[in-house]
Amino acid sequence: MTTAPERTADLYPTRGTAEVITPRKDPVVWSQPGTAGPFAPSELSDFERDGFFAIGELLTAEEVAVYRAELDRLVLDPTMRADPRSIVEKRTQTVRSVFEVHKISEVFAKLVSDPRVVGRARQILGSDVYVHQSRINVKPGFGASGFYWHSDFETWHAEDGLPNMRTVSVSIALTENYDTNGGLMIMPGSHRHFVGCEGATPKDNYKRSLQMQDAGIPSDEVLTKMADKHGIRLFTGKAGSATLFDCNAMHGSGDNITPYPRSNVFIVFNSVENAAVEPFAAPVRRPEYIGARDFTPVR
Repeated sequence: MTTAPERTADLYPTRGTAEVITPRKDPVVWSQPGTAGPFAPSELSDFERDGFFAIGELLTAEEVAVYRAELDRLVLDPTMRADPRSIVEKRTQTVRSVFEVHKISEVFAKLVSDPRVVGRARQILGSDVYVHQSRINVKPGFGASGFYWHSDFETWHAEDGLPNMRTVSVSIALTENYDTNGGLMIMPGSHRHFVGCEGATPKDNYKRSLQMQDAGIPSDEVLTKMADKHGIRLFTGKAGSATLFDCNAMHGSGDNITPYPRSNVFIVFNSVENAAVEPFAAPVRRPEYIGARDFTPVR
């Protein structure tokens, strides 16, 4: 475990008495032009413009089978279900998410350090990176609930103490993403403005927010204006496809009422130069399995 740096100035105020919109003060792509990596220069430009980049086939079918089998093993393990790192679906009482999978599973640890994955994160963030959060998400058919619109950075800033927008998420599909089974939606270009939300952070908010988001939710008025301005992109693709998206991209997902499950592995890479400090708008830190304090670079 690494000790957190001292608290820095708050560039992105949130969870106050009123909703506040702050223009982004940080780069989107932090690396210098021409930096080597899996992304072509035009692809990095697309990421910078839109706040995301979709890859049709990051993993082969054979690789997907390995990771899907590991996901199923973890979800069905009764010991794992009783672990605090597992989040249980409120309605069905089935496992919804398992956190810190890169530490629980050697299989997922190898995926985190795969150059096709971590290499893209380094290229976007312009530095070595560590895993701020990892999890597997299971969205079975017939009623698995979605997540309301939010910016991940709003939570990571308010409750984990990430000072700057120097974090990228990688979502890799382990089942097919249809346009009907509760897929990821993002507002392209929304990463350019930070929505500081109204209202204080409840005590132990993470226990509820991992099942249903309450704190850190933009108003309907702001969400409508953002959707009118940016539009909404829904991501579909076969198992093995992936989406990388900026930490401040406004995103969400709907319920899955189809018979077809939607499962993915989700990895959040943060720059080692953006290590977490004390929370900016919460009374205590979230547990380390949700917001890491081990800033050891991925190798």
